[in-house]
Formats: sequence, C-alpha cells, structure tokens
Amino acid sequence: MSEEAVPGGVRDVPEQWQVASSTYSLRTHRVVDVRRDDVVGAGPVDTSQHFTRDVVVHPGAVGIIALDDEERVLLVRQYRHPVGHRLYEPPAGLLDVRGEDYLAAAQRELYEEGHVRARDWRVLVDVFTSPGMTTEALRMYLARGLDDVPAGDRFNGVHEEADMPVSWAPLAEIVAGIMAGDLQSPTLVMGALAAWAARQGAGYDALRPAEVPWPARDQLAAAIHPSL
Repeated sequence: MSEEAVPGGVRDVPEQWQVASSTYSLRTHRVVDVRRDDVVGAGPVDTSQHFTRDVVVHPGAVGIIALDDEERVLLVRQYRHPVGHRLYEPPAGLLDVRGEDYLAAAQRELYEEGHVRARDWRVLVDVFTSPGMTTEALRMYLARGLDDVPAGDRFNGVHEEADMPVSWAPLAEIVAGIMAGDLQSPTLVMGALAAWAARQGAGYDALRPAEVPWPARDQLAAAIHPSL
C-alpha cells in the first residue's frame, strides 16, 4: 500500500472541479433547495469524465455549547420530524440572513432558545455536516459566563420551537451518553466532544477567538445565495 506524504500538516484545502451545467430541480423557498450539477472530472476533459451530483443547498448554521460554572451544558429538547425523535440538542440556528455576522447569529440563538446570554465566546469546531450531499457548514461555539434572561424579556418560539424545554446536564454525563449511543443530535455530539477535548487538552482559553474568520463557509456563498 502506497502512502501519501502530507506536506505542512493535515488540513483540508479548497478545490473546485468544473461544472458543465447547473440547474435547480427543487426550489422550496424555505430552508433548502436541490441543485443538479453536471461535474467534469479531474482527469482529461471528455464526456466520459462527466458525472451528476444532486446538491442540497443549505444556508449553514451555528450552534452553542453553553457551559455554566459547574460544567453543566444547557440543552433544549426539540422534535425532529424527519427522524421521528425528540432530541436533546444545544441551542442552534440557521444562517439564513445574507451577510449576518456568525457570532451575532449565535448570540441571538442562545438568547432565543436558551434564555441566557454569555460574556465569553470561543470557537469550538467548524464542520461540513454531510459534504457528500449538502452545502451545510456548521460552526460550534463555546459560551461561558452565563446570565439568565429575565422572564419578561424571553423569546417565544413557534412551530417546533414552541415546545422546547430547557434543561442542564454535566458535560461528562453528556459525553458518556454520546458514547453509549443515547444522544444522537449531531450538533450535540460534535460540540460536546469538542468541548471535552478542549477541557482535557490545552483548556477552554486556548480555543480560537469567537471572531476568527470562517473561510470554508464564506466560499460557499454562491451556492448558499444563488442568483437563479
């Protein structure tokens, strides 16, 4: 088995293969659209190298692991219709406002869903949630220094968010539940395990600043906000 040398460390790099044609097979005008791309392969340019990919165009999202002084994580329980489960999840939300600041979006979601505000923000992890089929990019934040929002100032959700109780659980207990297969929300799995890795490693203060750029998501702008 041949081995490939990794110059400069292991890291993803942007690359865009030529697209011969691109059409939308579904426009929902809600959260997602479906785009069909005729992609030209990386080899010699001829029709035999073309292949078709259906792409779920998604605006991206942010999620928040809100950690209190006792190392408990703020959780919401939300009904997820496609999978037929009510899941424990961290507060999260779509990046569906063109040009919205990522941190501002996360701060809004923590206020609306978790009924708290945070004084200290860090970036936990950036991911493509399912890069074989969707443009969705997710940034998970760590929020600490929490303050409750007064009851009279709290946001009232609608649809799935209308019945979304808030609870708290120790980070260690959440990690154990993930490893046991009891907790399956991808935002919770990625966020909690990243927070645990930071806790066991260099510490929370060594995480990236909250305002650090997110070029991987920025480069998807044409797909996220198509002009078609």
